[in-house]
Amino acid sequence: MLAILAVSAFLPGDDRESVDYSFFLEQVNRDEVLEAVYDNNNGGIDFTTETGDFHTVGPIPLPDEDAALIRDLTNLEFKTPQPSFWASILPLLLPIGLIILFFVWMQRRAQGQMGNIMSIGRSKAKTYSTERPGTTFDDVAGYAGVKREITEVVDFLKHPDRFAEIGARIPKGVLLVGPPGTGKTLIAKAVAGEAGVPFLSVTGSDFMEMFVGVGASRVRDLFDSARKMGKAIIFIDEIDSIGRKRGAGLGGGHDEREQTLNQMLAEMDGFEATEGIVMMAATNRPDILDPALLRPGRFDRQVIVPLPELEDRKEILAVHLKGKHTDDDVDINVIARGAPGMSGADLANLVNEAALFAVRRGGDTVTAADFDAARDRVLLGIERQSMVQSPEDLERTAYHEAGHALCAAVQEGHDPVHKVTIIPTGMALGVTMTLPAEDRHTMDKREAEQRMVMAMGGRVAESLVFDEYSSGAANDLQQATNIARRMVTEWGMSEAVGPMSLSDSGPVFLGEDMMQSKSYSPDTARLVDDEIRRILVEMEDRCTGLLTEYRNGLDLIARALLEHETISGEEVSRLIEVSRAGPNVGEPAALPAEVAAADDN
Repeated sequence: MLAILAVSAFLPGDDRESVDYSFFLEQVNRDEVLEAVYDNNNGGIDFTTETGDFHTVGPIPLPDEDAALIRDLTNLEFKTPQPSFWASILPLLLPIGLIILFFVWMQRRAQGQMGNIMSIGRSKAKTYSTERPGTTFDDVAGYAGVKREITEVVDFLKHPDRFAEIGARIPKGVLLVGPPGTGKTLIAKAVAGEAGVPFLSVTGSDFMEMFVGVGASRVRDLFDSARKMGKAIIFIDEIDSIGRKRGAGLGGGHDEREQTLNQMLAEMDGFEATEGIVMMAATNRPDILDPALLRPGRFDRQVIVPLPELEDRKEILAVHLKGKHTDDDVDINVIARGAPGMSGADLANLVNEAALFAVRRGGDTVTAADFDAARDRVLLGIERQSMVQSPEDLERTAYHEAGHALCAAVQEGHDPVHKVTIIPTGMALGVTMTLPAEDRHTMDKREAEQRMVMAMGGRVAESLVFDEYSSGAANDLQQATNIARRMVTEWGMSEAVGPMSLSDSGPVFLGEDMMQSKSYSPDTARLVDDEIRRILVEMEDRCTGLLTEYRNGLDLIARALLEHETISGEEVSRLIEVSRAGPNVGEPAALPAEVAAADDN
């Protein structure tokens, strides 16, 4: 329609002047009409005079007197124009064309829906080819041991002939095992980027569908796509969602999930290692995977991706600090030492939280104080400064936290105190934070006892000062009891029970242990309870002795907390040193002038 309008606008039109019919009759009476053409269809009259060309429309049919007058014209022509073929057929073709277009649209829509149904069994894997910006080992901070262990996979994909000449067989499957957030997916992408091969990424849940057999069909399509690429890496994230142990649970496994797993096992046996296809998977629950999936010839190599160590945390923090405007007082070593047990994702969140704190206070750079506040926000929760406590509750909380801090500070070898606060944080009314000097992976008996003594510090301090207990020690008692129970049942640190493991921990949700009886007798259970109670009572007595000996320090720390709400670990140590030169036990010492005048930081 737009084309027709455009063409008609540029076509040459009739430049005759339109006049009234009476003007035409007047010109006829004056015998000034040189020539005229009468259209029998619409009554149009085109006539020419000495003054110009004109056009008018007369009545249909003409009156008798007008017809007689016009017939006297010598140059009069009567014309009956016939419509063109297209002009006559177009009104018929237009509705027919619209009907045809409607049926074509309906047919294509039906084909699209049918195509979606027929393509439901195709793999949903995302393909990352070498044309896209690839991820390499340089993008993975830390984890030098993990990179070294999976370098063989990269070498095989780059130089397969070298392995074939000597007869070596590269593992078909590599299983990356580690806690959430440690970068397992990033490491798998780095392997593909280093080798320069396509990377097919899919999650375990992508195989599940409401239709029967879809999961197995998608597995077949995934491996077919990888074979067409020649060399490729198939990466399945969260493989435990489909690779869970078969036949487990009270009601049996999900049939669709088991068929998907069976198809995957068959496909992994169907290709040779020389084809250049390596399968990688990631999970944080290797204990629930089916044994057939982990046997040699399938996922026969497990690469542990642990939580980052101190040096790894420094490299990871250096990556996430790029592009951040940090102050000169920010020490990456201090931040890394204060984040034990954090994964790469946790460290990224820590840096982002610190940047958010800097924006909230209106600063231009991220300072060390912002990182301290971010660490407290991540580990402990947000401060509830709007919460109002009575003076009695505030004093009780101050002595409670002072008891924790003093027990941690005076025990030799215990993690140093970082800071103590009586500002409600998260679900706690107060917090005593300790930071380890170095990463530790084991716990000896002395350290376990020191942790229980520190956990008992708040409860014992309330008993010494107020001669009664409160519900504030509920979480402390739970922590101390858990440590004592593990000492007796798991770690063999009880002489009465001996070197015997009585732990019942395991994948209970698999249904393997739900109907089984305990592996020890009621007498042993009673002995375990007695040993746990004996250890807790002994640690409470030790804690009571420490707080009684350092009662002056307890009072000084509590008074400092009531005055400043938050004090650092260095201030706790200085107050304990001051208390040793104070009055006799049981008499409160005066608060040092330098502490009393300190700013509330």
